[in-house]
Amino acid sequence: MEKNAKIYVAGHRGLVGSAIWKNLQEKGYRNLVGRSHQELDLLDSVAVKNFFDAEQPEYVVLAAAYVGGILANSRYRADFIYRNLQIQQNVIGESFRHGVKKLLFLGSTCIYPRDAEQPMKEDALLTSPLEYTNEPYAIAKIAGLKMCESFNLQYGTNYVAVMPTNLYGPNDNFHLENSHVLPAMMRKIYLADCLMKNDFERIRQDMDRRPVENMNGSASEARIRQLLFKYGIAEDCVTLWGTGTPLREFLWSEEMADACVYIMEHVDFKDICGQGVDIRNCHINIGTGKELTISALAELIRKEVGYAGAVRFDATKPDGTMRKLTDVSKLHSLGWSHRIEIEDGVRCLFRWYLDDLKNRNSER
Repeated sequence: MEKNAKIYVAGHRGLVGSAIWKNLQEKGYRNLVGRSHQELDLLDSVAVKNFFDAEQPEYVVLAAAYVGGILANSRYRADFIYRNLQIQQNVIGESFRHGVKKLLFLGSTCIYPRDAEQPMKEDALLTSPLEYTNEPYAIAKIAGLKMCESFNLQYGTNYVAVMPTNLYGPNDNFHLENSHVLPAMMRKIYLADCLMKNDFERIRQDMDRRPVENMNGSASEARIRQLLFKYGIAEDCVTLWGTGTPLREFLWSEEMADACVYIMEHVDFKDICGQGVDIRNCHINIGTGKELTISALAELIRKEVGYAGAVRFDATKPDGTMRKLTDVSKLHSLGWSHRIEIEDGVRCLFRWYLDDLKNRNSER
């Protein structure tokens, strides 16, 4: 990509998109285009067409998506499949109609079957049933990567699909109900630590920054305690969903961004599509190839926060897929490998979380 090329990053304020935007800037790309949801509703096909007509981007990074954890996936199944399909249809369709030189589509490793052989190779796609709790989201992402693959095969476009593992990092979603496991766990343990120390000033700052069920820090101490308890947060104990035994792989979001920009710069569809009559599974896994249990992750976070209470697990709640380890040999063969391990990443994320609270409080 030329340094002055116009690059549209869809979802540039989210965890994934903001990290890619930052990486592009650091590498000297200055002609970046982004729109917030308020400025451009990607569910609106007419608005997306008008945007492409006006901006004429040369490259597109499709990082916008409707995402969430186990609870959100179970509760909002229709939203997860409808919204993601609509976003993909609009952005990929307009990219084709406007002659975009290259598009990077971001999916998720939840596209793989529930019982896929571990570690999961790209060829495991569509070989057996998906995990039920995130099936709608997974099907939407499978449709997106197949859309990219099919446009490439029929029209000779250069759309590359990447499937990152579980991500965490700056600008993560720490919502107690809708976030993914690592940020939700970190916030719960942090708030429990505040309760244990009877530090309601910090709790109020946290809830002003990220209200819970529309309740901010102005609520009474009794109401705040009651609400936090609903989410398993108490002075002497934090209760987390599941058994704690599932294994998970985590990748620092800024490293994911570095891998994505590397692929945009160095990898084309022709480099990964292979030969033969049946060309499929041309996507690329992005991950570390390393894993740990949810209970081990909770202990890492507990130590980093300095919380002296207990961490317990509610086995009546779902675990999700028991293991989701990516095979990253294709990515390594293309010339990229991760550097940040989970211990350093947890430390960095907690520091970012505290700095974010401090900065928001100083702005008030």
